[in-house]
Amino acid sequence: MRVLGVDPGLTRCGIGVVEGSTGRPLSLVHVQVVRTPAEDPLAARLLTLADALDAAVTDYRPDVVVVERVFAQHNVRTVTGTAQAAGLAMVAAARHGITVRSHTPSEVKAAITGSGTADKAQVTAMVTRILKLDIAPTPADAADALALAICSICWTRRQPRPGPASGPRGAALAPAPPHR
Repeated sequence: MRVLGVDPGLTRCGIGVVEGSTGRPLSLVHVQVVRTPAEDPLAARLLTLADALDAAVTDYRPDVVVVERVFAQHNVRTVTGTAQAAGLAMVAAARHGITVRSHTPSEVKAAITGSGTADKAQVTAMVTRILKLDIAPTPADAADALALAICSICWTRRQPRPGPASGPRGAALAPAPPHR
């Protein structure tokens, strides 16, 4: 399975592609951070992101695109830019008929580190270890995009078992529904 992860942002948008399957090591295919200058007009910034996301989908042909689920923060302006970038990633996937999934930051942290409250350094360290990288991906947006892709592969592999869950730490993860 090849998964393209997107850590959406208007100023910095992380794009990471990971490949792997059940019982096999995961490998890094591609990682980049697309930057847009804050002083540029919004439409030009969105066009830059749209072009980069479409190119990544075209070039790397993922089976799934996974986007960080946007959640309300204190800064509405930041949320708006993040949501716009997330929407562009979803459109790029939809244009190519690719399934879109989304995960919350807590889901990603839990899948990668075992704790939904892990900090960025812990996530980056585990991404580096899981992908057997010589150096940690930087900036954090790159590591976060790769973490999203890894999470999606792990999420798909860890199917829920019938019957009651064994509690928060032992509960199996269910696949995220396609985003519509």
